[in-house]
Amino acid sequence: MEENIAAAEEVVNQWGLEVDASLFSDSGRADSERFLRATADLHRSMFFFSSPSADPAARSASLLRAHGQRLNPFDPLRPVSNVSDVDDATESLTQVENASNVATADIRAVAESMISAGYGMECVRVFKTMRKSFVDESVRRLGFERLTQSQIHKFEWEALESKIRDWLAAAPVAFRALFTGERLLCDRVFAGSDSIRESCFADVTRDAAARFLAFPELVARLKRSPEKLFRILDLHNAVAELWPDIESMFRFESTAAIRKQAVNSLLRLTEVARSSLAEFEAAIQRDASRSLITVGDVHPLTRYVMNYLVFLANYQQTLADIFADLAFEPPSPLPDSPLSSSSSAAASGSISVRIAWLVLVLICKLDVKAELYREVALSYLFLANNIQFIVRKVKESKLRLLLGDLWVARHEAKARHHAASCERLAWSKVAATVPADTSAELDAREA
Repeated sequence: MEENIAAAEEVVNQWGLEVDASLFSDSGRADSERFLRATADLHRSMFFFSSPSADPAARSASLLRAHGQRLNPFDPLRPVSNVSDVDDATESLTQVENASNVATADIRAVAESMISAGYGMECVRVFKTMRKSFVDESVRRLGFERLTQSQIHKFEWEALESKIRDWLAAAPVAFRALFTGERLLCDRVFAGSDSIRESCFADVTRDAAARFLAFPELVARLKRSPEKLFRILDLHNAVAELWPDIESMFRFESTAAIRKQAVNSLLRLTEVARSSLAEFEAAIQRDASRSLITVGDVHPLTRYVMNYLVFLANYQQTLADIFADLAFEPPSPLPDSPLSSSSSAAASGSISVRIAWLVLVLICKLDVKAELYREVALSYLFLANNIQFIVRKVKESKLRLLLGDLWVARHEAKARHHAASCERLAWSKVAATVPADTSAELDAREA
């Protein structure tokens, strides 16, 4: 039995936390089998020296020696990965998952061996410590750093946008590769105990998952503005897409805080998106610029609003989710309802109406600005150019799917009407400058 302990000690001591490669890898199958045989010999030796027939003098020292070696099997479980960016991280995590599929039987055997020998608490403790360390390091290598509310407030918006892009790239990898891999590993290694595998998964991933899901809510707490809306929509879309994975993976009572954090972030992002769109409408209505545009050209407000709406149209589904339980009733009836023009517009419901209303608010504002021109013909030219610009932006983007072909046709007709009015008034002015006798002579010649 003492020889068994000595032989096992020689095998066990070959691996430790300072070794780069994991024992439980594809290349280490023979070594892992030898390692497991050594732990089994240790187990038998411990039972032998625990029996009353064992020499009392040797029993104490041998048991302590064997006990120390029995705590080592989980040291090599620490995966080592040199990850430099998100793509490398994804590949690395995939490799870890594939390797774990091969090594799971060995790891599970080690765990069961320790548990059966009475070292269940030590086994779970070491497992949690090592896997949590791996998860934290993987999150760091994914490029996501933990930020407090005060730190986020200090960022300029351009710098914070960079952090948001990092989060958007890292979050799907974290939840669909990293945390999923840890869930599979816990389920397989501790398949014999629901409570142990739940406890291990919760303790290993809870902090990292909570940090990930708290970030969108912290961003949403910043001062609101229409310009920030698109990043808010990006974050909402990302959390919403991850929600089925979150709900399934963190379904335990011990991970209820993770689900709650995801819901809180979605609610906060929803609130901010709604208020930001309302602020955008108010900004259009507040615009008080009175500068005349040369020769009735397109107004900067028109360019800004339409470019904004073109980008907004790319978030049709996200907006539909955000406003799903909030019916929209325009303050006044829309003269050109998009819902009657196409089935696709009807399917999008209030989003089409909201977009149509914002365009109408813009056109009403343009009507006010057109009154600044002293010459009525120029005011009609201004309206014709601006409405034609609006129509062109709609036709060239996804706005056409939201507003429909009938909306486009009606506004094209409005632009032509304004252009014709401009031409008629301009020629009337020219005709008014022609002397009456010359006009009569021209009429006679024509006759």
